[in-house]
Amino acid sequence: MSNIEKKLNKMGIILPDAPPPAANYLPFVVVDKLVYVSGQISTDSCGLIKGLLGDNMTVNEGKHAAKQCAINLLAQVKMACDGDLNLLDCVIKLGGFVNSTALFSDQPSVINGASDFFVEVLGEKGRHSRTAVGATLPLGVAVEIDGIFKLK
Repeated sequence: MSNIEKKLNKMGIILPDAPPPAANYLPFVVVDKLVYVSGQISTDSCGLIKGLLGDNMTVNEGKHAAKQCAINLLAQVKMACDGDLNLLDCVIKLGGFVNSTALFSDQPSVINGASDFFVEVLGEKGRHSRTAVGATLPLGVAVEIDGIFKLK
């Protein structure tokens, strides 16, 4: 078990199996030491986390959905590392998409759910650049996040 997974276990988090792609794309692509992970939608053990920020979902609920996306991103990185998260060096960039109304403008706070998760788990190596935008998302999910990660 990797040091990262030990830390996750202490936090009460067990990485799920990496979700398979839902269409004609790869869940991740490795180029040299970079792992490009396709967008991970907000899901947990109960299924899809759906909602519209600024309408029927609070910022805190959105942060939870973003954290679940980050957990799914990490599951994809684990698969890219052949199961050894000790090979993960750092998070480079996250692209955050928030299902929100036209008047909702707090997308950055929602995506903080993912950013805070990575910093909590990886420390300084979890700090990253990112975008946070409003969008209409597939299946009515609340959040979708993609990422770029560096391997050792």
